[in-house]
Amino acid sequence: MNKIYPSAAEALKGVVADGQLIAVGGFGLCGIPEALIDALRDSGMKNLTAISNNAGVDDFGLGKLLQTRQIKKMISSYVGENKEFERQYLAGELELEFTPQGTLAEKLRAGGAGIPAFFTKTGVGTLVADGKELREFDGETYVMERALIPDVALIKADVADRSGNLRFNMTARNFNPAAATAGKVCIVEVERIVATGELAPDDVHLPGIYVHRIVHNPTPEKRIEKRTTRDRK
Repeated sequence: MNKIYPSAAEALKGVVADGQLIAVGGFGLCGIPEALIDALRDSGMKNLTAISNNAGVDDFGLGKLLQTRQIKKMISSYVGENKEFERQYLAGELELEFTPQGTLAEKLRAGGAGIPAFFTKTGVGTLVADGKELREFDGETYVMERALIPDVALIKADVADRSGNLRFNMTARNFNPAAATAGKVCIVEVERIVATGELAPDDVHLPGIYVHRIVHNPTPEKRIEKRTTRDRK
């Protein structure tokens, strides 16, 4: 079974649709699937609900889809660096399901593990718990959180073999594996593709069973959110 597609646009064809729940890997601008995000923008699909730690910055990452108004709702834990994200939310133009970062990661992990819901102490006594089931365990109150099972997961890895086994690069691992396992269909953008068997078993961070389509992007931009410099001595 050939999982490698000639372009990001081809990899999305027949998979993405209006109104879908889409998980996008990455943390800030680290480990985001740049080519797949661009292809999703160019596809014109709209009314999307995006699951992501954040929405990138105004003109990069998921910020591009906010500019084109293709996202109707964000499920995320951070608004921070994206002024358009903040503006749309405060103006009532964008729905936002604010989710604590660890809870968001666990909602995706649970979705990939077939666990429909779990209990956590995070958010108890705050707006996060409003309208949700509370239960006591050993004298402590916990809030029930539902798992997330996106229609499509768009993720980024460093290396894939032709069977879809993946290795991530350092902190780019972040939300990518959890998003990949949770998605009904997982499309991965990679910088290198190697022959099946070339990745040592200990170097496989995500088994190929979770990966449906692969796109090769050898030269991603890898933009830096905030560059801090100092004078040379």
